[in-house]
Amino acid sequence: MLGVVSIDLIALDLDGTLLDPHEQVSQANRLAIAAALAEGVRVVLVTGRGVEAPSQIARDLELPLPVICCHGALTKDIQTGRTIGHIPIPAQHAKPMLEYAEIRGIDVAVYLEERFYRVTGARRYMSDMHGPEWRDVASFRDLPHVAPTFLRFLGNKAVEAVRTTFADLPLHFKFETWGEFEECAVTSRDATKKHALENLCKTYGVARERVLAIGDSRNDVPMLRWAGIGVAMANAQPDVRKTVGRVTAGNSDDGVARAIERYVLEPLRERSA
Repeated sequence: MLGVVSIDLIALDLDGTLLDPHEQVSQANRLAIAAALAEGVRVVLVTGRGVEAPSQIARDLELPLPVICCHGALTKDIQTGRTIGHIPIPAQHAKPMLEYAEIRGIDVAVYLEERFYRVTGARRYMSDMHGPEWRDVASFRDLPHVAPTFLRFLGNKAVEAVRTTFADLPLHFKFETWGEFEECAVTSRDATKKHALENLCKTYGVARERVLAIGDSRNDVPMLRWAGIGVAMANAQPDVRKTVGRVTAGNSDDGVARAIERYVLEPLRERSA
C-alpha cells in the first residue's frame, strides 16, 4: 500500500446518498461510519437541506463536526449553535424574484433565519415539507427584509420561470430532477458544497487529497471532483457518474458503506497488517 494516501475526512451528501429511499440511514452505513470514526476519521454531512434534518442525523450518528447545509450557503456548529459560515442571496436579487413568483403564482420556498417559508396553500411535494421547519405566510411581503439563505423553485412551471426570466442574474442555479419532479435551488454565486467543504477542511487542517466525498446529484459534482477521492452513487444521473468516474452501489444497497470500506477501512487494515 505504499503511495496510498490515507483518508482523514469523509464528506457525505444526504438524499440519494447516505439516506436510503425511505430516508433512513441503513445499519450497514451506520456501522461503516462508526468504524471510520473509531479510526479517527472525521465525518461531515454536506446537503442541500436546511439545518434541522442534517443536525438530527449528525446527532444520531454522533458526528462532532459542523454540518454543511443549504447547498453550501450555511455551515452550522450543532454542538454550540454557532453559525460558522453564511453566504445569503443578496436582497436586491432575492426581492424581485419573490415578487415575480408571488404575482404569477409560481411555487417557491424561501429559507430565511433557518426556516422555510411558503405562501399559504402551496402544494407539498415531499414528506419533509410538513416538518417543523416549514412555515406558511399570507405573502412574502410579511417576511423580514433580510437576505435569504436560499430559494427553492418547485415544479416544472417554477423551474421554467427561472430559466427564462432569471438566468442572467449573478447567482448560482442548481437544477435537479427527482423522477418527474423538477426543482431549482438558487443561492449566492459563492455558495457551493465544494466551497463550504474546502473552507471546513482548511479549518481542521485536512488536505484535499485526504478527503473522501460521496454524492449523487449534479450539485455534488464540483465537491466530488475537488476531493482526493470523489465517488458517485449508482443511482446518480448518468452524466454525474460519467463525470465523477468512481461509482459505488446505490443508496438502496449500502453504497456509502461500500465506499467507506473500500477507500477508508480496507486500506487501514492493510497498512496495519
